[in-house]
Amino acid sequence: MNVKWITGWFVSILVAIYLFVDAPKHGKNKWLWAILGLLLGLFTLGIYLIQTGRKGLGWTVLIVSILIYAIAILVFVLYFLMLVFGYSNAN
Repeated sequence: MNVKWITGWFVSILVAIYLFVDAPKHGKNKWLWAILGLLLGLFTLGIYLIQTGRKGLGWTVLIVSILIYAIAILVFVLYFLMLVFGYSNAN
């Protein structure tokens, strides 16, 4: 497996564990937030932090996660376009 995928899942698992433990302290559903954290990772963490009153940190995490997702999508789109149009380094 690729290191990026392993790192991404590791971060998502850590976020899910944090949300599972912290959500009841703020009167939130721990299972809902943990599942969302596992599926969406840092994006969910940013929204959770905003919802629980830690707006500065929450907005920072949310904006950074959106930028990471946008860059990843852009890289995949550019890679796909290069495959479709036959870009190659070979002469």
